[in-house]
Amino acid sequence: MIFTSRWLQAPLYLGLIVAQIIYVIVFMVELVNLGGSVWHSLTVPGDDGAIHVEEAAIMLSVLGLIDVVMIANLLIMVIIGGYETFVSRIRIEGHPDQPEWLSHVNANVLKVKLAMAIVGISSIHLLKTFIEVGDLAARGTPINEEPSETITGNVYTWDGVLWQVVIHMVFILSAVALAWIDRISQGAAHGPAKPSTMGEAPVAPAVSPAVSPTAPAALTGPAASTRPAITAIDHSVIDHSAGSQLLQLGQLRDAGIVTDDEFQAKKTELLARF
Repeated sequence: MIFTSRWLQAPLYLGLIVAQIIYVIVFMVELVNLGGSVWHSLTVPGDDGAIHVEEAAIMLSVLGLIDVVMIANLLIMVIIGGYETFVSRIRIEGHPDQPEWLSHVNANVLKVKLAMAIVGISSIHLLKTFIEVGDLAARGTPINEEPSETITGNVYTWDGVLWQVVIHMVFILSAVALAWIDRISQGAAHGPAKPSTMGEAPVAPAVSPAVSPTAPAALTGPAASTRPAITAIDHSVIDHSAGSQLLQLGQLRDAGIVTDDEFQAKKTELLARF
């Protein structure tokens, strides 16, 4: 019975769907009004015979459309995220149109996203206020202690503008606080961090001794006694510098391929040549 009571919230989300439809109608009406206003400005010249387009009015109308869209996005987020979190699972795994944020939505994430959406809506309203107040100053009627009417028919005072800024800052601080709380809760859910091992000396892996493929192996036993004496060295395989040739001869001597007498003879020959 208690678990089934969650379905009592289903009509609430159905009501939000109706509100979404209403906002679609509002958006279309605002769009038609904007188009009519622009068409009137282009077809009806002013008193001086020139065509005048009110840029501030168009910008405010566009911001109004953006405001409607952001509120509609907020409704979608509440409808889908709230239903998924508090009522029942929406089994759309693998659906090509599944929203990216729905795969990891929970109560904390939903609150943060809603707070950010509210901050965005508040930013649009504050921007509209600044544009309207700026238009008043551009027309030579700056805002003062008395209410001043703008081109959209709204009335502003300095106190009203100040309170809009204060409320917007409160929304921002609330969103930051919710995000911080969500981060703390996620850190607590992951458990304590593992102890650091920075003070421990790293253990080097055991490496088997490698034999250089270029170094000749020392001959021992019968092979060393039966090896032929090397009386000449192929200069095509030895570098033409005296130092490198002496180094190679030393390696051959250490490997037992060249005797000490042969090494000394070649050393004398190389030094005399260079």
